[in-house]
Amino acid sequence: MTDMIENPIPKSVEAAKQARKFAGGALEAVREKVSNSDIDSEQFAAHGLAWVSTYAAALEQMAGWAERLDGAGNFGELEKLILQSAFGEYLNQMASGIAMSQVEIVRPQDMGLSINGLDEGAAAEFRKSGNTSAVRMQLSGLLDFNTSSFGNDGLGDETLEMVSEQFRRYATEEIAPKANEWHGKDILIPMEIIEQMSELGVFGLTISEDMGGLDMGKTAMCVVTEELSRGYLGVGSLGTRSEIAAE
Repeated sequence: MTDMIENPIPKSVEAAKQARKFAGGALEAVREKVSNSDIDSEQFAAHGLAWVSTYAAALEQMAGWAERLDGAGNFGELEKLILQSAFGEYLNQMASGIAMSQVEIVRPQDMGLSINGLDEGAAAEFRKSGNTSAVRMQLSGLLDFNTSSFGNDGLGDETLEMVSEQFRRYATEEIAPKANEWHGKDILIPMEIIEQMSELGVFGLTISEDMGGLDMGKTAMCVVTEELSRGYLGVGSLGTRSEIAAE
């Protein structure tokens, strides 16, 4: 069995703070670059800053997720491996290069930044041991694809859990059995499916009620997108498109 990082939760909290400090440094560095020229000429650095800030926020949320699960007594071996793997991968990308697209990788130096702060303490430990091949092998062995058991999501909200169950059942019964045919024939998702998704409220999850939506918030949109994507990624992405357009 792969040795897990000891005390992963407090270390993840510490590493998340290091990541936030790194993101703060990136902000100041990009501000200086922009002040010496203009935002148009520094678009790459500004785009990179957005990614770094997003990664820092994601790690903070991961640490919070782990703390909530641990408090409820639901932080098991699978969740520990997910935590340390996520921290290992994201911290290494922040330090060495984040793939913003297939052809764009932003590195600290592109933002006028060094990796100081990510090469010590908890961040350094996660970068070295958090996402090794052995960790990924052990993690994959704990996943159950037959039951879609990929770790406790720690939603902690009865409404969101009900939404998750409803859309997982819908994706399993209505989407997954037909997805391979749609993909193989390279055809559009049938209007019948679009209409069913509309009836389920997929296209207005975060829109306010006075505008005809459900006003459920971004977390609900993420839950619905994830569950629909289990059946077919093409279906899962449809709801996000309408959300972006509606906003």
